Amino acid sequence: MGKSKANVGPLARRPDNSAFKQQRLPAWSPMLTPGTVLPFFYCMAVLCVLLGVWLLLTVQNTQELKLDYTKAGTCDSCFLKRGNASLATQNCNCTVAFPITTPFKGNVFFYYGLINFHQNLRRYMDSRDDAQMVGRKNSLKNPSAYCVPFRVDEKGLPIAPCGAVANSMFNDSFTFYYHPAGGASTTRVPLYRRGITWYTDKNIKFRNPQLENQTLGEVFQGTSKPLYWQKPVYQLDPRTPNNNGFINEDLIVWMREAAFPRFKKLYGVLDRVRDPFTEGLPVGNYSIDISYNFPVQYFQGRKELVLTTVSWFGGQNRFLPIAFLVTGGLVLLVAVVLTVVWWKFGKNGKSMEE
Repeated sequence: MGKSKANVGPLARRPDNSAFKQQRLPAWSPMLTPGTVLPFFYCMAVLCVLLGVWLLLTVQNTQELKLDYTKAGTCDSCFLKRGNASLATQNCNCTVAFPITTPFKGNVFFYYGLINFHQNLRRYMDSRDDAQMVGRKNSLKNPSAYCVPFRVDEKGLPIAPCGAVANSMFNDSFTFYYHPAGGASTTRVPLYRRGITWYTDKNIKFRNPQLENQTLGEVFQGTSKPLYWQKPVYQLDPRTPNNNGFINEDLIVWMREAAFPRFKKLYGVLDRVRDPFTEGLPVGNYSIDISYNFPVQYFQGRKELVLTTVSWFGGQNRFLPIAFLVTGGLVLLVAVVLTVVWWKFGKNGKSMEE
């Protein structure tokens, strides 16, 4: 017969007498002394400062030009028109001129930026139908309830794409011109408007419904454009038919929400195939013809254009270099304080009480 539970004492439940279960594994317990701690602090301070200086010099080699065009140039009248509900649907074009005094060498990226526009609100971010965006036809005609109140239009037709994110899509467009000195003819700055999205977005997260011997317009028949759009989704880019629908790159760029209320999104890249733009943007006078459509009065915002070159580190962002420099300075300050304390009170083995 087996042993009864009454005969099982506390010794029977004792863990095995092994190094692991008895916590006798070999371990390293460093003794923190001034001779080991202070050199570590000084090395970390020097490393952070060197990294900060290196990254700061890298950032300084990039060039950036920001142009707030909210009410600049001839855009003042368009700004007022977009704030008037009775005139908001009328087309408005304006021009902004600006000089470039230092050449932008290499690839030049053109961004549009918004100030005080919050894309990180939870209800705003949830107001979309990702199943619709990947081309599922049942979601095309029956959008998600998350899209309310931008789910159906006044006639009850489903909206494609639905939701607040798509409905608020930035829809200003730009044409850049270069005015060389000496009276030479004005040249249009060529922009490459394709390939501005993430690969995963263009090829995985956004797909048009399967055509099945239909045109894109026929596939979207029975749906309505978002309330604030001027064109339906299958006509966003009339010049490039294969850049319409849910795979339109401007739409895809906009649908990736920004984390902060001030952000910029890629609009295009300088196409360096013709003179005088093979080396970048030369010095001279430039102008921008703007199709001014996006209103900013309702959220007290502003609009801007950003022209920038990039390095291996990215654009002109000084946050990380400054963070390294500040961290290195603080660590160096702590190291100096500890050195003074050790030199004054502990160098000869004396305690502070002695």
